[in-house]
This record gives sequence, structure tokens and C-alpha cells, in this order.
Amino acid sequence: MSVSLNKPEISVVIPIYNEQAGLAALFARLYPALDALGATYEIVFVNDGSRDNSVSILAEQFRQRPDVTRVVLFNGNYGQHMAILAGFEASRGDIMVTLDADLQNPPEEIGNLVAKMREGYDYVGSIRRKRQDSAWRTYASKAMNSLRERITNIKITDQGNMLRAYGRNIVDLMNQCAEVNTFVPALAYRFARNPTEIVVEHEERAAGESKYSLYSLIRLNFDLVTGFSLVPLQFYSMMGMLMSLLSALLVVVLVARRLFLGAEAEGVFTLFAITFFFMGIILFGIGLLGEYVGRIFQQVRARPRYVVQTILQQRDDGQPLPPPGVEKRTVGRHHE
Repeated sequence: MSVSLNKPEISVVIPIYNEQAGLAALFARLYPALDALGATYEIVFVNDGSRDNSVSILAEQFRQRPDVTRVVLFNGNYGQHMAILAGFEASRGDIMVTLDADLQNPPEEIGNLVAKMREGYDYVGSIRRKRQDSAWRTYASKAMNSLRERITNIKITDQGNMLRAYGRNIVDLMNQCAEVNTFVPALAYRFARNPTEIVVEHEERAAGESKYSLYSLIRLNFDLVTGFSLVPLQFYSMMGMLMSLLSALLVVVLVARRLFLGAEAEGVFTLFAITFFFMGIILFGIGLLGEYVGRIFQQVRARPRYVVQTILQQRDDGQPLPPPGVEKRTVGRHHE
């Protein structure tokens, strides 16, 4: 069932970044899966500054299905989570579903998320039944999930899985936020009154390669921890106090040793090793503090988080808007 002018029940938000090789397969499975639900829906594609032919493919798909397709085009690359937030702002549905374009999460699972939302939940996460990632990505993800949950108290079993459903109330709250660094599932969890999770299938990528390198994954988890918790700073505060206490005790021991046993040169290199160890901890702590200060710096500059160059959508009279070559510039918040 399609929708043109009426508000749809379901909005599916899909960030796109250099996915030209897999878009045809995505379209072939996504639209039939949504048609089978028997509900009104819309699909919002957000092109996150793709350098391949993704934009042309999305524009052609919009021309074929303008009744249920909307395309948001960024003027640059701002990241997956900024793309999702832009999709939320452009969406109208009561149930919002986020989906990656690589088909690792089958579009056929959207129906299970929607069914769970209709039971009264306002946020439905998903857990991959059998991950099709490499072993190092699977184990690294589980380790970071465990550490992140302990620090942030955000209970997301499978944080790397973006197939999730959100209630309109949650999305409206997220649209009011102006954070320059955020992690959408964790932000939604903060606002959810009745969250839950379900198990979904996981497939190999239809085409292309993962856009997340090892550094990107570490950076994402670091942003998540520092963006939703002060525990790292509090940990280093406690460590600083403990180190001060141990240093004071060491001074007392060295003074007593000198008074009763006399000066000696033994143990000098051990003291050097201890000193360098503590210096490393201190420098890491300063870097951690710098992360928080950097976030404050980015926030107070209040620069746009992203810039929407064009939105392809229907006008009230059912005609495509805007025509090819016409830009509609929309500014959101972006950080550099």
C-alpha cells in the first residue's frame, strides 16, 4: 500500500554512502517487504555525500516511486548518525525504522519490528541471530558492548546493529536535541519509557565493503562513552587520588629508609620505570579530558551539524519537488 499526501504509519530511514553496487538489490527487496505489511509507509533515503553513482540511482528511484520515496541529499559527508537524524527530521511516520543499505539486515525483518512496536513499546532494538562479520569484528564488538554498558548504563545488546524502530514521541525528542556528537540508538534509549529488543536475521553484505574501519569503530565507541557518561573522568579523578596517596606513602618510606639505612643508588631504574608508567597514565588522562573539552568547544560554536542540499519529494499537488537541477537548501547542525 502506498502513500502520497496522507501521513504514513511507517517511515523507513536509510543512510546511503557509496552504495551504488547494492542499491538495485535493496530496492528489489525493500518495496515488496513494505507492501506486504498492508500499512501506509514512506522510505527516506539520505545520501551522505556519496562519491559514486548513488545519487543518480536514488533520483531515478524517486522518479519511479515518488508516492512513497523521499530523497535527502547532503552537500558533503557528515556521518551515518547525522544522516539518520536528518532522515528523522524529514520523516512523517508514527513508527520510524532505521535500516542500513547493505542488506546485512534483511528488509523482511521490518515487519517484526513494527509488530513489536504495535504491542505498546516505544523503542525496539534488534540483536543479530548469527553475525556474518569477521571474527575480530564480532569479538571486538562484544567486548566494547560490555565495556560501554558498564560505563554508560545503556543496555543495548548489539549496538552495531542499526535495524531499529522508534516511536514518534522518541523521534520528536531527538529532533529537539542539538548535540554535535551523538549515537542515535543510545540517545533514543535515554528517552524511551518502554524499550525492548528482538532477535533478527543477519546476512552477508550484498555488495561493497564496510564503511567502518577499525579506527572508525574505536572512534565511534569512544564518542559513545564520552558522549553519554562522565564515568571516565570520575575514574581518573579516583585514580589521581589513589596515586597521590601512594606517592605520599612512598615518600614516607624513602625518607625512613634514608634516615635508618642511609642513601643508596639501587632501584634507580625501577623508579624511572614507575615514573614513566605514571606519566603515561597522566598523559592519557589529559587526552581524555581534552575529549570532553573538545566537545564543549564544538558545541558552543553552534555550527550546523549538516547541510541538506536538496530534498526530492512530492508537492501537495502530487508532482515531484524539486525538479532536477533545483536545489532546496536546508541547514541542520553539523560539527567538523
